[in-house]
Amino acid sequence: MKGMAGSMTSDEAPASGHSPGKSGRLPFDVTRAHQARMYDYLLGGKDNYAADRAAVEATLKVYPDMAFTARANRAFLGRAVRYVTAEAGIRQFLDIGTGIPTAGNTHQVAQAIAPDARVVYVDYDPVVLAHARTLLTGDGEGATAYIDADLRDTDKILDQAGQLLDFTQPTAITLLAILHAIPDADDPHAIVRRLLDAVPSGSYLALTHMASDLMPAETKEGLDGITERMIQQDFTFRPRDQVERFFDGADLVEPGLVPVEEWRPDAGADAAGKSSMWCAMARKR
Repeated sequence: MKGMAGSMTSDEAPASGHSPGKSGRLPFDVTRAHQARMYDYLLGGKDNYAADRAAVEATLKVYPDMAFTARANRAFLGRAVRYVTAEAGIRQFLDIGTGIPTAGNTHQVAQAIAPDARVVYVDYDPVVLAHARTLLTGDGEGATAYIDADLRDTDKILDQAGQLLDFTQPTAITLLAILHAIPDADDPHAIVRRLLDAVPSGSYLALTHMASDLMPAETKEGLDGITERMIQQDFTFRPRDQVERFFDGADLVEPGLVPVEEWRPDAGADAAGKSSMWCAMARKR
């Protein structure tokens, strides 16, 4: 199965598709900040530009815990993938909003436990696309694929992902730090329902979401001005009850919906901060 990923080309689905998302394709503009590249900078990566670094530094002045939140979000990914692989026996993953590859990608965590795990990544940032080959290097017997698509192109994602994943079998869907980039007008709750409708009982959903009720109002106001520097990205911070609605039809795994650093933290985990991000994992009934 590992060779399956290596044989894909940019003209073959699901490795790469180039139709624009419903919001239009993000331009490759290094003069304006982008969430994925800012996140990369916060995690110590090198795939970012001056505009991204300037936006991060400006954000840290009004939201000092931004770096902690980024690290906590990434750490949650590792814990969530380990849980569903080792404890729930999941062998298929649909990782939407992948971001720029860094240490501890989903396939690396899952395949270290289950070498036959299959992972499909989805993103539509051209910088992520440029590094997609890193995500297509599976370990052991597993396979990986990359789909170049907007989350709002849900049917396209499911159609192409279904070429590698068997949606009659339980699947883990991860939506980390992406749903707050979907405005209410695009009905993010309906998007998540569509994804969950496509997978069987026993599947899992893990997500993180910036929280309007974990962040002081003055901090939120300061961040609003910074997002104007970014490429076509207006963030919608949501309160706990709206985030909990994403899990309708599923049972939350303990400890439920909590700040991202509080979900089953590892011993000795970074405690030098407080995030403004909700997270949870749930099992579809």
